[in-house]
Amino acid sequence: MKKQVNFLLLALLLVVGSLLPHGVQASTGNEGINEKLGLPIVVYGEALSDSQKSKVTDLLEVDQHAEVDEFTVTGEDIANYIGGNPNSNMYSSVKILHKDSEEGLNIEIVTPDNITKVTKEMYSNALLTAGVENADVFVASSVQVSGHSALTGIYKAYDAKGVKLDNERMEVASEELDVATSLADNGVDEAEVSELLTEIKKSIAEQNPATKEEVQQIVEEQLNNLNIELSEEDRQRLIDLFDQMRDLNINFDAVKNQLDELTGGIQDIINDEGFWNKVSNAMQKFFDGLTDFFRSILN
Repeated sequence: MKKQVNFLLLALLLVVGSLLPHGVQASTGNEGINEKLGLPIVVYGEALSDSQKSKVTDLLEVDQHAEVDEFTVTGEDIANYIGGNPNSNMYSSVKILHKDSEEGLNIEIVTPDNITKVTKEMYSNALLTAGVENADVFVASSVQVSGHSALTGIYKAYDAKGVKLDNERMEVASEELDVATSLADNGVDEAEVSELLTEIKKSIAEQNPATKEEVQQIVEEQLNNLNIELSEEDRQRLIDLFDQMRDLNINFDAVKNQLDELTGGIQDIINDEGFWNKVSNAMQKFFDGLTDFFRSILN
């Protein structure tokens, strides 16, 4: 009887799981070669040993694809793209699947225990700042790392495929990631950091500030709205960061739309009355079936 009850519980989970919208997660891409969008791109960190690289290959499910474009990101790359230390050890690796326009940017950290500082929301914010849109991006590492080098790997992948990202935007995006992780290190909750960056960008999109003073006002307003307290140094870093963004040719309206898409999926599920009605009906059917089952074995 225990096995039969377990079977019914498993059936319930499968029924409820089937009701979940499948668009919330990034596609792993098991469709062969997409001649329109090009091959999937895999970028490995140079510091990986052969065994670590093999593990990352498995983690990123590279073998699911008939063919991939493969690159290696080095310390020289981090110096070339964002002015970083050329002696850096690069472990973070990424897989990129290009998508049709208007499909948005999806980030999945495949090894969250090994990417210790950067969250997927931080990646999303930084990549949109850099000009990366409409892609599924998977990040993995076989050892514990901060996760910063994954950004450089993504830049290299786009450059190698002939997609020129603006150097100043890439540098500002890297600074954004540094600021985000620094705020988290200084005690601000990671989710609050991402929410703060997102809300500041949305306000910039709406208000289109013309001066640094107006940027400062937006930053102060969002800090107050979210009840976040920062040191004077961190506060100034935020103001300087977004003032740099103001000076760049960034379509903040487009960034705002993509950020809304990135964060809206799960909220749609919570607010979807039809979805919860389906769950309720499935639960009712399950318990009706469970009642009939016990009646059958007791009679």
